[in-house]
Amino acid sequence: MNLHASSLFFVLVFLAAAGTGLASVTVATALHEFRGCAVREFSFVAQKPGCRGLKITTEACWGRCHTWEKPVPDPPYIHRHHRVCTYARMRHASARLPGCRADVSPLYHYPVALHCHCAACSTQDTECETF
Repeated sequence: MNLHASSLFFVLVFLAAAGTGLASVTVATALHEFRGCAVREFSFVAQKPGCRGLKITTEACWGRCHTWEKPVPDPPYIHRHHRVCTYARMRHASARLPGCRADVSPLYHYPVALHCHCAACSTQDTECETF
């Protein structure tokens, strides 16, 4: 599968939010053609200093939301409408990382998406540096 900018954005939303969502994209859907916001299975390697990594599979938000910008004559000279695919509802889950040093907690917390939607970017649960 080719990785596109939208896939990278999905990863950033997931890693920042650590939440859960429901409303899945079926395997038959061509992801590069998908428009909207949905829950999708996502796997990553959980890591923290002093422990070995652990592969975790969870549900995360993924999709493309309507966004636009238009110039205006007054400062700040642009009107923006940026929405991102993010968690509407989530739960938190935990996993125990293997091989942790005695002074390091083996608990790793991450989000599980229950429902996703298009919304304004919030730094509470999403990387918003480009907005």
